Amino acid sequence: MSARTTATKQKLFDAALKLVGERGAASVTVDEIAAEAGVAKGTIYYNFASKDALVEALLRHGVEILAGRLRSAEGSEDSLEALVDEMLGFWAEYPAFGQLLVSELWRTPGQWHGTLSLLRDDIVSIVRGQMKRLSDAGRLPEGVEVGTASAALFGTLLVIALDWQVFQPERSRAEVRESVMLLVRGMRSAR
Repeated sequence: MSARTTATKQKLFDAALKLVGERGAASVTVDEIAAEAGVAKGTIYYNFASKDALVEALLRHGVEILAGRLRSAEGSEDSLEALVDEMLGFWAEYPAFGQLLVSELWRTPGQWHGTLSLLRDDIVSIVRGQMKRLSDAGRLPEGVEVGTASAALFGTLLVIALDWQVFQPERSRAEVRESVMLLVRGMRSAR
């Protein structure tokens, strides 16, 4: 992919994400995305077959960024805290993506349900790796299954990040991270 195509797609992602975050994917038109991106409507159809294809590509793009950040946390001294921090940092940088992800994950059955299931599995598998390491080290409470802990941590962080961005934007990322870590540490010590 050329640098120009990459830049154009990024402009389209940015515009779509802004508008979708404000009003939801269903109520945004291709014309509005094109106007927000400062491109002709045909540019969208040249790069994506439809608005739906653009939103699906946007979901994949966002999850790829998040997955990369979570993978970068794996080698840290306290990889759980690094994972929490990276996820909170991602949601802080891309709050509209969090809104899109939550709204589409809860839409039943949802237009992008198949794609979202695969993308959710990608992220949860990274979190599952961290939970497995904690379990192997005896740091998860007895009886807590790794899969349950993984989904719970992902869901908790997603909801906490949205709550932070929408209702408590004055809090710092460090404050939110520390609150999450106190909760996680409290669960571990409840053994």
